[in-house]
Amino acid sequence: MLVSTRGRYAIRVMIDLAEHRHGKFIPMKEIADRQEVSLKYMTKIMQALTKSGLLDGQHGKGGGYKLNREPADYRVGDILRLTEGTLAPVACLDVTDCRCDRAAECRTRPMWNELDRIINEYLDGITIADLMEEDAADNYII
Repeated sequence: MLVSTRGRYAIRVMIDLAEHRHGKFIPMKEIADRQEVSLKYMTKIMQALTKSGLLDGQHGKGGGYKLNREPADYRVGDILRLTEGTLAPVACLDVTDCRCDRAAECRTRPMWNELDRIINEYLDGITIADLMEEDAADNYII
């Protein structure tokens, strides 16, 4: 599993919104500037996060983006599954794209299933609130 810049930036954006939340919408340009992400790329990320219901977005004057729940209610695993599509460590575990004729008798599949379970369990155990903590940088790398 290799997490793309889209997934990494989405997590950074969510942390940024959590750290700067004050009840108002935050303009995308402010977030992009703080996170050093191009507006064009940021637009794609924000559309995905808003469409999925993770963020509220508002157009026009006074518009921007804001969290619609508490930081502790956002799991990193959910954000990565949204941006990456899957967290599966091997293609044959991706249920939408599994074309392996050997899946039924594969001797390594149980190992990959267990790794997939561990990855998902680990990432679902981390919230945006966890990453906001001062010592989070010592425990998690994004």
